[in-house]
Amino acid sequence: MTTAESSTESSTAARTEARAEVREEARTEGGPVARDGGTVTDHLLAANTRYAERFEDPGMDARPVLGVAVVACMDARIDLHAALGLALGDCHTVRNAGGVVTDDTIRSLTISQRALGTRSVILVHHTGCGLQSLTEEFRHELEREVGQRPSWAVEGFTDVDQDVRQSLQKVRTSPFLPHTDDVRGFVFDVRTGRLREVT
Repeated sequence: MTTAESSTESSTAARTEARAEVREEARTEGGPVARDGGTVTDHLLAANTRYAERFEDPGMDARPVLGVAVVACMDARIDLHAALGLALGDCHTVRNAGGVVTDDTIRSLTISQRALGTRSVILVHHTGCGLQSLTEEFRHELEREVGQRPSWAVEGFTDVDQDVRQSLQKVRTSPFLPHTDDVRGFVFDVRTGRLREVT
């Protein structure tokens, strides 16, 4: 095992341990406020302290080893690194509600490609996405509640495959992205953990 692999394995083990502790504490008496009265953020900070005590600098720069950027939904059920067999430093990860390609997604991909050397893009949507039940009415409700309409679109959808195709098209036709020959889209099944490619 190389030093980098050992460091990655150690970091992954520390991260898994910290997650288990935070989850257990969050489950007890009241969810976000754990049994000792601390908030979830307090427990995350405590977990970081334990993580930092065992942390070893992996000696990487900001350029992803595999030259790939992954755009995915922020859904907490999706562990992208585990699902794709990725290790620390392998990829750039851009996550948002729905994994949709917005102007800000294009901004991140442009920086990823032009400044940090990535060439491939993988899009990952998933089954049971919360955006499938939201419409632009959500923005109108916000406007009525706070007196200001959001500048962003909800980007809700009903057909996940069609939304993947739309996202693929946005990436492939962006004038800001120099590398669009290896752009592929998938739907992650949250029940089985499998990816299904959308063409």
